[in-house]
Amino acid sequence: MRHRDSIFASLLKPISRRRFAAIVDRYDGDAYDKSFGSWEHLLSLIFAQLAGVESLRGLENVWNANAHHHYHLGAGPLARSTVSDANARRPVAVFAETFAMLSALADRALRREGAAMLRLIDATPIPLDELITWAAWNGRTRGLKLHVVYDPAADHPRRLAITPATVNDVEVGQAVPIEAGATYIFDKAYCRYAWWARIHAAGAGFLTRKKKNARYKLVRWRPRGDSKGDDFEIIDDAEVKLASKGNSKLPIPMRRIRVKRDTGGTLTLITNDLARSAVEIAALYKMRWQIELLFRWIKQHLKLRKFLGRSENAIRLQVFAAMIAYLLLRIAARQNRLTMPAIRFAELVADCLFLRKLVAHIDKPPPVNPSKPNPRFSPDQLSFCYA
Repeated sequence: MRHRDSIFASLLKPISRRRFAAIVDRYDGDAYDKSFGSWEHLLSLIFAQLAGVESLRGLENVWNANAHHHYHLGAGPLARSTVSDANARRPVAVFAETFAMLSALADRALRREGAAMLRLIDATPIPLDELITWAAWNGRTRGLKLHVVYDPAADHPRRLAITPATVNDVEVGQAVPIEAGATYIFDKAYCRYAWWARIHAAGAGFLTRKKKNARYKLVRWRPRGDSKGDDFEIIDDAEVKLASKGNSKLPIPMRRIRVKRDTGGTLTLITNDLARSAVEIAALYKMRWQIELLFRWIKQHLKLRKFLGRSENAIRLQVFAAMIAYLLLRIAARQNRLTMPAIRFAELVADCLFLRKLVAHIDKPPPVNPSKPNPRFSPDQLSFCYA
């Protein structure tokens, strides 16, 4: 009988085993857990994310109940004590670089031709239980912070960073490599004028909101042109320069665009983009909502509320495994041309992980009842009719 991969095995195909092995060797990832290698560890954490497993005991039971599928995955049975030890000791860099490798692949697989180079930058807290005493408290939450650089054209995160909750967002944002021709969109928490100047000098653009205490001096008004956008209207458009301290560090042309939203309230946007119209720039900033939807997806559909370990290393590994699982779902949906909502696809995957069927047919029943019955006899066989 011809072998057919399970849904889980099909999802894992974008991860190159050869390149993954090179990553493991680079960081000596199997130094302490030779009987439970990095590949098996990665599979177990991705499986926990996709299947909705919330404890080590549950992971052990569900995984071992499907032992007949382990051989083709290159894995074996699990013991929760072994997974716990690996969570505490395996280098996070192994999973982090695997995410980077997969993100580069996703960028080629998911990018839409002709789309503008946009990079959305934002961060979201990862609240941890108060029993985890090592987590830092920033005045609002105790835990870690997930920093993401998101590509809305390809609809996937390009870069990740995990820091204590006390780290300022802009400290991580300014460490992101600047791509010439890209436009970086972020909120007013990323206000650092020296960084804005570096973005401009690299041939890239930035778009952000004005801070309340920032003062800008009017240089000249610009014509509004078409002022009506999708759920917003342009109030005015002007070229400005920074008038508060730090002016000498920001000798770049800038625009201030004030936007009135149909739902109420106004936004004041600051950008170094002098080419796009005011409506286009306001629409770009509205696109920043996509990264908020990503954060909502992560918290609702990936298991980042309950962790399989209490150490910082274990939590970081689980976060990277969750983001790898997210990329695998996005790549599989695009490669198989699935048009169903992402939420429904994730739910079907959770129910069908070890079914041996094509991902493209994940929402279809097995073909056990053909529409036309097969003839009982060969068409070349003589038949007799008795009156």
